[in-house]
Amino acid sequence: MTDPIRLDKRLTSLIGCSRGDAQRYIEGGWVTVNGQVVEQPQTMVTDEDIVLRENAEATRTETVSMLLHKPAGMRSDELCALVTPESRSELDATGVTLLQRHFHALQLVMPLSDDESGLVVVSQEGRVISHLKDRGATLEQEYLVEVSGELAPYGMKRLAHGLSFRSWPLPPCKVSWQNETRLRFAIKPVHPGQLRDMCAQVGLEVISIRRLRIGRVAMGKLVPGQWRYLAPDERF
Repeated sequence: MTDPIRLDKRLTSLIGCSRGDAQRYIEGGWVTVNGQVVEQPQTMVTDEDIVLRENAEATRTETVSMLLHKPAGMRSDELCALVTPESRSELDATGVTLLQRHFHALQLVMPLSDDESGLVVVSQEGRVISHLKDRGATLEQEYLVEVSGELAPYGMKRLAHGLSFRSWPLPPCKVSWQNETRLRFAIKPVHPGQLRDMCAQVGLEVISIRRLRIGRVAMGKLVPGQWRYLAPDERF
């Protein structure tokens, strides 16, 4: 049996690359040991089958962002814990390779109230976090709001323009009936409690609120509690 040796050193001897490139290949998820991806260059190996995957790139591992379908009733401080390898949606077609390092130092941005469900963003990417914190209020958001009650006269017109929230006039928004009990809002900005208050002003009681879209990025068919990667070509 071969004496134990660090994986990065073994890879260097196998393919003739530099030690630094070997570490980047491994940290990028490009190296398998007996068929399993290993991300730690310091892993000790002996006679295992070590393979560098095709099209490997010796680049610094990029940070990632995830789109999560928040279940109703969950607090914001509970959401990052939902993002695990096991809860990745089968619908994720981004082609991003899942790495354990993707689950470190995650931050929640564009949160929802505890009683609301739908799209939230969980991210390691500084540019995404800064963009959504700085410009989130300028991005149009789409919501599906289930309601009960009888709509007041001219209620749809007032929802679209003419209401106030906490004594401040609200800007125009787009609102339409999806069916007999669900309203679809395209609106910006949105403050906690605003949609419930708007509906109450026109005689409607809100049963549930679900966010479907932030800017140009939609949640799609993610089920509650599951996530997918934000694709490299997606922009809010």
